Amino acid sequence: MDIRLHKNARTTPAIRRELQASTLPNKVLAAQYNLSVQTVRKWRRREVVKACIQSSGT
Repeated sequence: MDIRLHKNARTTPAIRRELQASTLPNKVLAAQYNLSVQTVRKWRRREVVKACIQSSGT
């Protein structure tokens, strides 16, 4: 399966699964994966870890 990530994407589906499965605090995970706490919080709240397709707004 070929995964195409956005050029600025910092997480992969594997990292997102790890974020959701972890019991560590958001701040620790953010430091561990070089992410913002807000990004960690966002992925932990989501039910799916697949890449989200965003429209260009046009």
